[in-house]
Amino acid sequence: MVQEDLSIRSIIFKKLPDAGISRVEIERGSQELVVNIHTARPGIVIGRGGSRVEELRQALEQLTEKKARLNVVEIRNPELDAFLVARNIADQLERRIAYRRAMRQGITRTMQAGAKGVKILASGRLSGAEIARKEKAMDGRVPLHTLRADIDFAIAEARTQMGAVGVKVWIYKGDILPELAVADEDMATIEFQVNDDGDEETGLGEGALAALETSPVAPAPAAEPEQAPTSAPQSSAAVEPAPSEESADGKEV
Repeated sequence: MVQEDLSIRSIIFKKLPDAGISRVEIERGSQELVVNIHTARPGIVIGRGGSRVEELRQALEQLTEKKARLNVVEIRNPELDAFLVARNIADQLERRIAYRRAMRQGITRTMQAGAKGVKILASGRLSGAEIARKEKAMDGRVPLHTLRADIDFAIAEARTQMGAVGVKVWIYKGDILPELAVADEDMATIEFQVNDDGDEETGLGEGALAALETSPVAPAPAAEPEQAPTSAPQSSAAVEPAPSEESADGKEV
């Protein structure tokens, strides 16, 4: 089954080398084979009047001896697809374009498309050097040790006259955060009713009454015994009478 999957992908990439295919997903059934082709150029895959799709479907049915069904899925942002970026750089290296220029253009287009970070690593006999080496170019941040980071990774190979050159691309698109479940809290409603006398009566709604019935009521603390007030102590000093005043003629008043 694994060998058959490799053969299916090999046939698709050989028949459609310039279609910008990123990945091929294969779904197997008891009597049917479903192949999903993710491409940046769906028109090339379909062909004029669907001729290329029909030719590819017949080749897959002959290989697997099952009924094949092809689904063409368009990639909206090819600049954010790591395999397409790596394949584009590899194609430029095969056309003898300077590797620094190809890597710089790939990084610029990816960052302009909305990526938060990109890293490109090229290894091999770059620029026809006798000794193979590695060259890295990076922009933004690429957190490789963060589990929630959404990072797309791909490898492509450029077959130059001086030998094979490998291209690795990492694209950081952002963090994948789980959805936070927010618990709905029942709010207590307070009802006001005005009597004919003008007095207001306050009542609790159904949500508050249900909360009061289910919640335990804590016992009230025991009241402390009241103490009798103590009178102020009387002073033991005797009260002396006020001195009498004398009038001008010598009589006491």
